[in-house]
Amino acid sequence: MSANSEIRYGIERLHLFPYYQTREEFKKATGMEPAPFSSLKPPKYWFDPAAKDSTRRNISYDNVIAYHGNGSPVIGADGKPMMDVLVISKDEAATVNIPPKGLGVANVPGADVPEVPPPMRALNPDEELFVPFPGLIGVRIKGTLEADRGFTEEDRAMLMAIAAKLGV
Repeated sequence: MSANSEIRYGIERLHLFPYYQTREEFKKATGMEPAPFSSLKPPKYWFDPAAKDSTRRNISYDNVIAYHGNGSPVIGADGKPMMDVLVISKDEAATVNIPPKGLGVANVPGADVPEVPPPMRALNPDEELFVPFPGLIGVRIKGTLEADRGFTEEDRAMLMAIAAKLGV
């Protein structure tokens, strides 16, 4: 069982670096002014502070959620979100690209494309990714019953197979 004794939780607990929702949140947390938003690059809400000191031009992160070009997660044949490797330049890894948000700010060019997924730690042997609702990803402890729904792993597998057969 996981150390925190919860059986379901959000993927943010797996993130290797803080995730900043807004430019203001980034400035408040780091004391640094975020780089100006570039519509030529996808939004990026995290940064690796050690990346700027790397002797390599590119940084590789072994665990990120795989996403389709439209921003929806890639789901494997087992019904679980798939993981992928992210390789980006050290300069990109060391900065954020957070679009402006707030009152009077709308339709920012480049803000509507899928973001650069945040690197995550490897799953523990008792953890797995799952889809609690379409488009959302969570983490759960393998082999546990969820008190709020009471389904077993086999029930979920059968429901996923039925949903796939029905195309929903």
